[in-house]
Amino acid sequence: MLIHPQFDPIAISLGPLKVHWYGLTYLLAFSLFYLLANIRAKRAPFAQQGWDREMVEDLLFFGVVGVVLGGRLGYVLFYKPTYYFSHPSEILAVWQGGMAFHGGLLGVITALAVFAKKRGKRFFEVADLVAPCIPVGLAAGRLGNFINGELWGRQADASLPWAMVFPQSGTDIARHPSQLYQFGLEGLLLFALLWWYARVPRPQGAVAGAFLLGYGVFRFTAEYFREPDSFLGLLALNMSMGQWLCVPMILVGALFLALAKKDAPQR
Repeated sequence: MLIHPQFDPIAISLGPLKVHWYGLTYLLAFSLFYLLANIRAKRAPFAQQGWDREMVEDLLFFGVVGVVLGGRLGYVLFYKPTYYFSHPSEILAVWQGGMAFHGGLLGVITALAVFAKKRGKRFFEVADLVAPCIPVGLAAGRLGNFINGELWGRQADASLPWAMVFPQSGTDIARHPSQLYQFGLEGLLLFALLWWYARVPRPQGAVAGAFLLGYGVFRFTAEYFREPDSFLGLLALNMSMGQWLCVPMILVGALFLALAKKDAPQR
């Protein structure tokens, strides 16, 4: 069996200033988004719709706010509502850990809607530009989870070549390195598929729908290898909270794709 390397969570220490690896992965995620969004802004149909670098920078600002606030509030509401309603002063204590992707997604959707209204854009025009740029950021985040040795996987057969012991779990059980599974599925593979799909203009809403559907399917699959949150366990139908939150994503993504295909001739 492999043993988790037990990385030092602090990447850089300059006196009282301590920069954590997880913070650097967020910085990497936002930087990659900025780079990829600028590439897409120069392509059809976005170049013809007036997109430029300044608009991408504005969009990034709204997205960062949506990710941080939505991710934190999503964790509070989806995973530990009873605890945080009893300790409201800790709700905004992001430095203590606790972010939820699905909450971050809702935060980003809200941020995109505000940006679209401010800039006089259609919501799906903005969402279609953004969607293929997100998975590489998710990959960076999962890499941060692995470095921290958190969100480890379920028990695996010890004969599995990449089965790994996470001392942070308090046991010597061989586990799936599910963070790396998610890095590959929700991150790299989803990025490759979406970037290929969005290489040519699509009906508005199609690329955003493909992202929701693709992420929902890949995350739902990866959850079978990820240890459920200890304070929740498995819920109805032996599904985790992460899987249940993926169900509406898959349904809405499929609906967006169907509507985009139906409306394509009219557009």
